[in-house]
Amino acid sequence: MERRAFEDLIQEAMQELPKEFQEKLTNVAIIVEDYPSRETVTRLNLLPDETLFGLYEGVPLTERGFFAEPLHPDRILLFQRAIEDECESTEEIKEEIKVTLVHEIAHFFGIDDDYLEEIGY
Repeated sequence: MERRAFEDLIQEAMQELPKEFQEKLTNVAIIVEDYPSRETVTRLNLLPDETLFGLYEGVPLTERGFFAEPLHPDRILLFQRAIEDECESTEEIKEEIKVTLVHEIAHFFGIDDDYLEEIGY
């Protein structure tokens, strides 16, 4: 899939998010890369059979001071080729983008993986 088509699917998925989420996502950059870097895989201690579709990098809202505004935007990385490798259709790709975005946005709001798993996400 061309990068532009993938980015269009991201925009569609973003528009389907609740407005409250969209309004809070200021100073958050969404970046598309093909796969996670070697450094990222090493830092996260990913096993060879583990696939990473997305990653939140930044300071969650729950950890920020009252007046502190980060100097750099938080980032949500989406790994296009990793997602495409696991999906069989454009609809599956779009659904995985949406699921991954919600997961990474949850991290932005300070929700950890344990709680996301607990609620079935």
